[in-house]
Amino acid sequence: MRRLLERPVLAALVFALFAACGRGDSGGPAAIKVVIAEYSKDHTGPFWRGLAEQYTKQSKVKVDLQVVDWNSIDQQVSTMIQNNQPPDVLNLNSFSSYAKDGLLYAADEVLSPKTRDDFLEAFARGGTYRGTLYGVPILSSARAFFYNKALFARAGIEAPPKTWDEFVQDARQLQALGGGIIGYALPLGPEEAQAEWSIWMWNNGGDWKSGERWTINSDRNVQTLTFLADLANRHRVTQVNPGKTNRTDGAFQLFKDGKVGMVMGFSPLARQLDAEGKVQYGVATMPTNVGAPVTLGVEDYLMAFKKKGNREAVKGFLDLYYEPANITRWIAAEGFLPVTKSGLTQMSADGKLKPYLDALPNAKLVPTTDPAWDKVKLDVQQTLGLAVQPGGKPREVLDRLQKNATAAEGGR
Repeated sequence: MRRLLERPVLAALVFALFAACGRGDSGGPAAIKVVIAEYSKDHTGPFWRGLAEQYTKQSKVKVDLQVVDWNSIDQQVSTMIQNNQPPDVLNLNSFSSYAKDGLLYAADEVLSPKTRDDFLEAFARGGTYRGTLYGVPILSSARAFFYNKALFARAGIEAPPKTWDEFVQDARQLQALGGGIIGYALPLGPEEAQAEWSIWMWNNGGDWKSGERWTINSDRNVQTLTFLADLANRHRVTQVNPGKTNRTDGAFQLFKDGKVGMVMGFSPLARQLDAEGKVQYGVATMPTNVGAPVTLGVEDYLMAFKKKGNREAVKGFLDLYYEPANITRWIAAEGFLPVTKSGLTQMSADGKLKPYLDALPNAKLVPTTDPAWDKVKLDVQQTLGLAVQPGGKPREVLDRLQKNATAAEGGR
């Protein structure tokens, strides 16, 4: 578990350590450390290396760039924080625990007014802690339900499922095709178990919290996790060992190989499928057990850690990224959705993004504004998959997660 710096004296010690760092001739740092999550091997590294080179030419400040895969970035960042060696700029899908501990600059301290005013307000709200923006939106996405049209036709399924009962029936028909065909690819491994879980939880009327109180082990959530365990162990319509299967290199890859009938996806997966041209796929809303279908909206962040003398260098780097030509080029290349007004104007004409833009009004976000979320997310990533193993006990897993979440919240 991440052990965060929670006392002012420790924070002061961190700043004292940073005061000894190497500095440039102008009094600013000679280099800044930037840690970016790897969204794709084709685009993430090349874009950020190019941006780093451009920034260094303009500012004479070197960029120590680390591109880290999603499977290990949470643990690596946790280690950096524990060792009092945070980056200057970090890209992650949570931020509020760092804001709570006073480790981050407020956005107004490291962004020009022009950059700050360009954010879509819905995404800016998602990056706030106690009314102040700390988690600066970097990109967004909305999940959708993908299905293999060719496999559906072979199984005699005319349309994507709208209910959970239809979903189970379709998954069984797909699995019955044999030849290694999998009904549904269920990724509850450590990469992003919290995302897959959120979609199923919300579409059964459950949630992470009720007001200020964590409700991870509610009866509805136990029912949902039992349903997912049954997919793996009673209906046998998932891949082998879904509790250890990751999203990108597991579930998505199986779907791209034409071996899976259904999977939860998003626009970057569609872009990859279009480029490869091997799978004829459709995109639909989520199967739901209650009311209107709900999808997961995802917002990732950039955040700037306070270090003595680094503010102007960080501000220059962030403003360079948020120049409309730069941010839009990268988001488009990765296949994500915009977080700025200028980006929305440029990308709204792309018809292939319509299903995801249309899904945003019914999208929900995980509770990233709660400082306990970092610990809860990591716990879910490491633990939830145990419930879908043979002999797994969904209620015991959720009880443990609930207990740890309440403790992380300080007993609230």
